[in-house]
Amino acid sequence: MKIAENLYAFIWRNPQANNCNTYLIKGSKTILIDPGHIHLFDYVRSGLLDLDLTPEQIDLILITHAHPDHLEAAALFEKPALLTMSQAEFDFAKQWLKRFGREAGAGIDPDFFLQDGDLIIGDLSFQVMITPGHSPGSICLYWPEHKALFTGDLVFNQGVGRTDLPGGNGALLKESIQQIACLDIELLLSGHGEMVKGKKAVESNFRMIESTWFDYL
Repeated sequence: MKIAENLYAFIWRNPQANNCNTYLIKGSKTILIDPGHIHLFDYVRSGLLDLDLTPEQIDLILITHAHPDHLEAAALFEKPALLTMSQAEFDFAKQWLKRFGREAGAGIDPDFFLQDGDLIIGDLSFQVMITPGHSPGSICLYWPEHKALFTGDLVFNQGVGRTDLPGGNGALLKESIQQIACLDIELLLSGHGEMVKGKKAVESNFRMIESTWFDYL
């Protein structure tokens, strides 16, 4: 689904399977955000084919956080595609990989780490924010050109990310939400559920989250 110029979403609507929303950004470089589970990647592959793209044409896989439903399919990509996430999230990923009996870091070794601040990929300019709470090194990615914010599982349409999973922290989640709520956002693109579109709708969503969820974090 095309959201804006050079911005596409593969929204996961199957309630029978757990997978995340995946986003595609096209510029001089092609970026895939959160490819999802390996066994469910055909959904993304099909979406790419509809855009006359193949996985081999992806230049960068960007991971908002390292839960398997966002990260796992990154192992399907081969060089020259690059992989990036935050250092804290890679360390967290190695912990759960080891827990499930997989070699720590196998297939998901980042080529560079995301840090707070500007991120330039080809002719595309973004702002990275480290936003822990749902996991220790979660990031949000802001694209000023479209006033679009990719939130991973920090916030959703009418909801917030879980904090009861390993690495979750309610106080940090609240601080991270307050940090991103100050941005000029017209597209809130979360890791699950439907997008929030329009500045007023985004602001209303943040107000609802504060009044409904903050007392529980």
